[in-house]
Amino acid sequence: MVTSPGGSDADSPGGPATGSPGGSPGSTDRPAASALPRLMVAAPMTGQGKTTVATGLMAALRAAGHVVSGHKVGPDYIDPGYHALATGRPGRNLDPHLVGEDRVAPLLLHGARGADVAVVEGVMGLHDGRLGTDGFASSAHVATLTRTPVVLVVDVSRMSRSVGALVAGMADYDPAVEVAGVILNQAGSARNVAEIIRSVRLPVFGVVHRDEALATPSRHLGLVPAAERAESAQVVERLGEHIARQVDLDALLGVARSAPDLDAVPWTPQREAARMTAPVSASAPGRARDVRRPVVAMAGGRAFTFRYTETEELLTAAGCEVVGFDPLTDTELPAGTAGIYLGGGFPEVYAKRLAANRSLAKDLGDAVRDGVPTVAECAGLLYLAESLDDAPMAGAVPAHARMSERLTLRYPEAVSPGDTLVTRAGEKVTGHEFHRTRLSPGAGDHPAWEVDGTPEGFASPTLHASYLHVHWAGHPRIAARFVAAVRARA
Repeated sequence: MVTSPGGSDADSPGGPATGSPGGSPGSTDRPAASALPRLMVAAPMTGQGKTTVATGLMAALRAAGHVVSGHKVGPDYIDPGYHALATGRPGRNLDPHLVGEDRVAPLLLHGARGADVAVVEGVMGLHDGRLGTDGFASSAHVATLTRTPVVLVVDVSRMSRSVGALVAGMADYDPAVEVAGVILNQAGSARNVAEIIRSVRLPVFGVVHRDEALATPSRHLGLVPAAERAESAQVVERLGEHIARQVDLDALLGVARSAPDLDAVPWTPQREAARMTAPVSASAPGRARDVRRPVVAMAGGRAFTFRYTETEELLTAAGCEVVGFDPLTDTELPAGTAGIYLGGGFPEVYAKRLAANRSLAKDLGDAVRDGVPTVAECAGLLYLAESLDDAPMAGAVPAHARMSERLTLRYPEAVSPGDTLVTRAGEKVTGHEFHRTRLSPGAGDHPAWEVDGTPEGFASPTLHASYLHVHWAGHPRIAARFVAAVRARA
């Protein structure tokens, strides 16, 4: 049940969702693709428990029989990994800096195709975006672009009536952002909770009590990736049970269903691929590998968990066969590899194991030197280097990497200083960098990018390697050129 403003029913758990008007949980027969029930879980600031509550909510709704789509505001790769565990579907990002404002709603609709409710996890504080831009790429910005109602998560462990003032300010700050209600997190005594609820003038959809067993441990960039926690699935399941007991799922579904229809057409990789190149028909499930579909080897496993789902979708739609490989355990690249994509992750955590797998490192290095078209971002760049913290890597890039105490975190616009595998001279892209490493030298004779006037990365007609992460749905020319090079190689 929802606690109404001024009420005192603080400890009453919400019941599970039992259905939806006009269709059962999981129903996809809504009147139009743009009619998507949705809500955003945001917070006044970082550290309030957004990920815990959002992931638990996704898991609880799924357990109640709903088909749930999970989304994350911003470039973060880690939270979507937990969202994927909670929903059983790929976690996806919504970031106007990376893909442009016009693509945010279409990408939301694409990611939510077949779902009956979408849950969007915010980033930082509700109105915190790129500095100096009046909140560009903030949670509030994305909520406005997608006309999504917001539910605030507030850590109340050190507050009482001040929560009411905080929530009132957040709700009134921007009339374009609909703050529908609040979930109180890290709650203590019933007496303090009752005092807080009396002070809040919006519906309180739940009171989540402290439970140290449900904490999600930090890594140097945020949370530990789901793939690196053996107990991740069990943790997410417990989160769902925890949220289902203490949050009113029916009321939150009501908020989601109140979201207006979106005036947008879903983004599709097929439509984008048709603009890029003439796609080859996909092989039917279960068929043998089609030689007409060039193989793109995509790094995965625990050391390489950072990549956007749309990248693989674009490559597949453009006629490539994406085959995953694990640099920790596989001894060679997939058979027939005609292109290589090395995304991000935490290779420094696994540097010794990567170094020990000399067979794969040699095969990769030989392939890159032999001209197999290769794109490497951040962790991929480090893996191609000569060494990482003195551990030998693939040796395809003439540089050495070391861990650093300093965090590089930026949201830059990068310029291509010349023609490369995936760019042309003078082209601009938007991207992001999150890492704690230093590369020496930081750029080759032919840099991949110029960022804030500084050359960065390594490029050639067949290689593009740098720290910069780029969302290919926002820059499909990169995908198109990579696919063209892969086809030529095949």
